[in-house]
Amino acid sequence: MMLAPLAWYWPLIGGLMIGTAAGAYLMFTGRIAGISGLIAHTLGLSAGGDRSLAALFLAGLLVTSGVALAVKPISLPSLSSSTTPLLILAGLLVGYGTRLGSGCTSGHGVCGLARLSPRSMVATVAFMLMGMATVAIVRFIVGAGT
Repeated sequence: MMLAPLAWYWPLIGGLMIGTAAGAYLMFTGRIAGISGLIAHTLGLSAGGDRSLAALFLAGLLVTSGVALAVKPISLPSLSSSTTPLLILAGLLVGYGTRLGSGCTSGHGVCGLARLSPRSMVATVAFMLMGMATVAIVRFIVGAGT
């Protein structure tokens, strides 16, 4: 799918916003802005720092997502009641995996790589390889998306 002329700036703006927010959060709080860590911190599942700052950061993500959707509307997929249990299970498995891996893709890929963290480099490579393997399995073995 080809992007419309000048549509290249939307990903650039998003990337700048993510990088600026993650860098500012680290500079001002000394904490990493990984989403799973922020959620755990907000819920009191991790120690240290001001829980309200983590909650405000998460609220900012929701608000700016709403603003972005208002500025550049997109059609969102509709969910059927039959997919809801599967989505809940998937969410719980992702949450478990982020706790097991000491962070999620945003924490390792954005914040960890920016800090040159060896653990984040290994985790990000593992995320990418598993993503590629999943696409290969779905496309070539199952036959979906052909």
